[in-house]
Amino acid sequence: MKTKGMNILFAGVGGQGVLLLSELVAQTAIEAGFDAKKTEVHGAAQRGGSVTSHVRFSEKVYSPLAPSGEVDLLVGLEKLEGLRWAHYLKEKGEIVLNQLVIQPAQFSEKPLPHPGNVEAFLRAKGYSLHLLDATAIAKKLGNIRVANVVILGALSRLTGLIDESLWSETIREILPAKFLEINLRAFQAGREIG
Repeated sequence: MKTKGMNILFAGVGGQGVLLLSELVAQTAIEAGFDAKKTEVHGAAQRGGSVTSHVRFSEKVYSPLAPSGEVDLLVGLEKLEGLRWAHYLKEKGEIVLNQLVIQPAQFSEKPLPHPGNVEAFLRAKGYSLHLLDATAIAKKLGNIRVANVVILGALSRLTGLIDESLWSETIREILPAKFLEINLRAFQAGREIG
């Protein structure tokens, strides 16, 4: 998926690190010489509410929002949020989808739609689907909160637009020193599966 730029939509729930992930991507794109813009939407503005962020980078970007039908890559940090925002993808768009399913509050007493149907639905729409279990990888590393950086590693390899060293440099610049080692390990783990 090598191009001169990209429209990426990140979707997840509050507490998953959607905004940090989009900040890392936007900043790395700037370091690589792209014009980059990002914007974010906090659904319920709390843990568990829907959170999205658009990142666009290219030679010149005029708006941070990618219109529906023009997103090159959708990154779903949670499976149902990935499904919810798939209509933003362009024809034959790509999806990086974490295997995590978080039960929405409205389904607390009703059965949740079967998550296996999510993958079948997205494939039937013609999207290229990249499944990963970033949450399980983060657990193995010792901190579930680095799942977003595992996804960043996979994303960095999938896009192939920016040199690996720039991604690591941005992680070092943005993340606090006390969390740096585990996040660099999470990034490498993501690159290995990307």
